[in-house]
Amino acid sequence: MQKSLSVYDSDGSTFAPLVVIELVSETKEEAIAWLLNRVRDKQQDGGDGDGFLSMAECQYIIKHELDNLRAKDEAHVPGYPKMKLYPGKSVIRRMQSKGILVQVFPLHEKEELKRLSFSWFKKIKLSFQPLDDIRHYFGEGMALYFGFLEYFTLALIPMALIGIPYYLFDWEDYDKFTVFAGFNLVWCTVILELWKRLSASLAYGWGTLSRKKAFEEPRPGFHGVLGVNPVTGRAEPLYSNAKRQLRIYLVSVPFVLLCLYLSLYVMMIYFDMEGWALMIHDEEPTFWTGLLLFIPSIIYAVVIEIMNLIYRYAAEFLTGWENHRLESTFQNHLVLKVLVFNFFNCFASLFYIAFVMQDMVLLRQSLATLLITSQILNQIMEAFLPYWLQRRRNKKAHKRMIKTMEDKELPLSEQVKLEADMSTYLGTFDDYLELFLLFGYVSLFSCVYPLAAVLVVLNNVTEVYSDAFKMCKVFKRPFSEPAANIGVWQLAFEAMSVIAVVTNCALIGMSPQVKSYFPESETQLIMWVVGFEHFLLASKFILTFVIPDVPKHIQIKLSRLEFESLEALKKRHQKEPVYKRLTYRV
Repeated sequence: MQKSLSVYDSDGSTFAPLVVIELVSETKEEAIAWLLNRVRDKQQDGGDGDGFLSMAECQYIIKHELDNLRAKDEAHVPGYPKMKLYPGKSVIRRMQSKGILVQVFPLHEKEELKRLSFSWFKKIKLSFQPLDDIRHYFGEGMALYFGFLEYFTLALIPMALIGIPYYLFDWEDYDKFTVFAGFNLVWCTVILELWKRLSASLAYGWGTLSRKKAFEEPRPGFHGVLGVNPVTGRAEPLYSNAKRQLRIYLVSVPFVLLCLYLSLYVMMIYFDMEGWALMIHDEEPTFWTGLLLFIPSIIYAVVIEIMNLIYRYAAEFLTGWENHRLESTFQNHLVLKVLVFNFFNCFASLFYIAFVMQDMVLLRQSLATLLITSQILNQIMEAFLPYWLQRRRNKKAHKRMIKTMEDKELPLSEQVKLEADMSTYLGTFDDYLELFLLFGYVSLFSCVYPLAAVLVVLNNVTEVYSDAFKMCKVFKRPFSEPAANIGVWQLAFEAMSVIAVVTNCALIGMSPQVKSYFPESETQLIMWVVGFEHFLLASKFILTFVIPDVPKHIQIKLSRLEFESLEALKKRHQKEPVYKRLTYRV
């Protein structure tokens, strides 16, 4: 049962509801009345923003206002004496943490969603995504993710076009991967620099490029001893940074190291399985024993995905237990934990095969199997499973939801119930993580498996349509988040590109072509490879300064905007004394 705000305002006028607040069915009436009064207290006179703000922005403003509903003199939530409040405490977060408030979510707009779906994924066509429409409906953060997904896919096309003939004509000649590795070095650097310029252009067009970072309120899960914030002067929980650091370095870091050790242990079991399969094939080489050679890699790829999933939940729990005050700090620590483990778990075996075993045939086979298996599992988990779970949970409601989103109208109460039962979108974290790992497979080792870029292009094309379908048909509409770039993920991709430079230089140094130039001295070869790698890293960092992050024409427009703002401010100050003098004479 949902208890939600009516479509009639207190004065009897109707309005189009944008956000739903769902409470548990047994919520006390006095608590509902109190919450409604607190919401109405926040209302201000003014325009509704038609034609000025997008619906995503309106819903973001509503969420901001709800998050900033704070207790005044109430000692507890009406009807719940044990649910204590103090001045400045967030009302919504308190009710969520105690289980009275089930969820808050924005409603879909049927006509807007229908138009967006038609232009986005209902027709399979070779065209760019409607990023402006996505931004208007879902916000800048979501539009930047789909913009990056599209850009990454297009950037892979040159790599794929080179990889196909390379695969066809030099497949058995593993020594001639030097040229492809060299192309990798340039590619992974240039595409990231060009993306920053494209991202700046998109953000400027959406008005978020020069957006100042908003003052962050404490995140919902933050707790501590009640004190006074020296910045806001409000009462809020305070938590010692020393205690937080102790939790990080005495618990979180050892836990991550333990997980890395377990990942290493699983990797060694995988190599034992590879040796067993190879021994059977050598004893009796048949078609079936040839297929057996791929079984260990497939099992290992599945185990990797399971371990990544389990670790993700553990990392979220640990990061929450560290009790970070700000959501941005929480996300940064979570991203760091997850990236370290996922990188080690997915790529450790490939590094071991390449630089310890130095078996390029096994490296190619392992890379291909890991890449293909992970893509299949991701498509199942991200596209088919959410849709199947939604149908299984409420098959009849799902059919009615589809009709609502397409042609037929249903009462608002029915629409609210249908959307309340839809899955909740957890953000772009997992989507960016998947692209990060795919970028790693391509930039690190695709020189020994040239079809890697081709497979990633095919995966990304299906990803665009499956993600678009999920956002429009499977998940609740998420609240928009203003964004000027892809945030910490830009640093993650750049870090991966630095590792790619070192990896590809080492692979080039291992090729017989390069070794033939140093037949008598391995030390000279190592010095040459290290020197070349340092030169490329220096060139890479110089390139980041040579290519401006913001295009010149946008820099000029921003400077002109700043100049005009200053001029308007000057004129205002020049007029102020006249106004004051006139007021005084009157």
